[in-house]
Amino acid sequence: MAKLIALTLLGMGLALFKNHRFSYQTRLNALREVQPIELPNCNLVKGIETGSEDLEILPNGLAFISSGLKYPGIKSFDPNNPGKILLMDLNEEDQTVLELGITGSKFDLSSFNPHGISTFTDEDNAVYLLVVNHPDAKSTVELFKFQEEEKSLLHLKTIRHKLLPNVNDIVAVGPEHFYATNDHYFLDPYLKSWEMYLGLAWSYVVYYSPSEVRVVAEGFDFANGINISPDGKYVYVAELLAHKIHVYEKHANWTLTPLKSLDFNTLVDNISVDPETGDLWVGCHPNGMKVFFYDSENPPASEVLQIQNILTEEPKVTQVYAENGTVLQGSTVASVYKGKLLIGTVFHKALYCEL
Repeated sequence: MAKLIALTLLGMGLALFKNHRFSYQTRLNALREVQPIELPNCNLVKGIETGSEDLEILPNGLAFISSGLKYPGIKSFDPNNPGKILLMDLNEEDQTVLELGITGSKFDLSSFNPHGISTFTDEDNAVYLLVVNHPDAKSTVELFKFQEEEKSLLHLKTIRHKLLPNVNDIVAVGPEHFYATNDHYFLDPYLKSWEMYLGLAWSYVVYYSPSEVRVVAEGFDFANGINISPDGKYVYVAELLAHKIHVYEKHANWTLTPLKSLDFNTLVDNISVDPETGDLWVGCHPNGMKVFFYDSENPPASEVLQIQNILTEEPKVTQVYAENGTVLQGSTVASVYKGKLLIGTVFHKALYCEL
């Protein structure tokens, strides 16, 4: 049955490729090279060598960083060791990271493969960290409670669901409530590759709660980063291979209504939202071909965009940082804290800059 579906997809793809809009190279932005934009005070973060795919900064300046992602078709500099969650204090002058210990008898550390992350702080100021995990090439969401004094994470629960087959990123709206992006429709690796190659745009966004799980947005060509406005009224979704960020209005029943989309000349990955200004900070891949087909002699570049006033008729988009891969390869996320910018990557290092 799977082969029959694949052959059908192949036939569809041959027809689609007659139209330039569906060109694989166009979707990967394969011909783009960046003109460097440097920031005056940047340093690589000590202790990060194998990725910093997603990060989340608490109001007190503590940053959680997911590291060591193994993702099909993407380079890994440490393929034989599990991933980890790192902690960084942006109030410290000497910028380094600490690996958080994980406790909980039912959690398998040996298969930990963290991807997107999100935090939720409850009324008692307890901090929960939700982590997309890919143990044995599957998708789960792991719920942890942050124990600040012990500098550790207490594992509370593993969440699995048939509507969460290929989770990329999440944004928490409660301790066990979140929106999640699935970056593929198919589970089978062979069909996944054809889905991406043909640009079928079948990936989707799910709302999850313990009592209800449903698809709330669909039709994406690789749904990727997701985040929410500071007032909780709008949800932002990055569509990686269509080079778009979509804005949705969130309703009281958790459904989403599309409002607008912004187009970019780059592959938009994770989205961070400044809690004070509402600005979006986006880690981007100027040339996706270099990410998916890694060459150490011609590494993937990095790019950071700031989007101001996204809800207005004319949002302001600023290219804050761009680099051709000699310093930072494959940027996926960027977030700010008190005039400081932290940039993460899918498999490489992390950069810390003064704005």
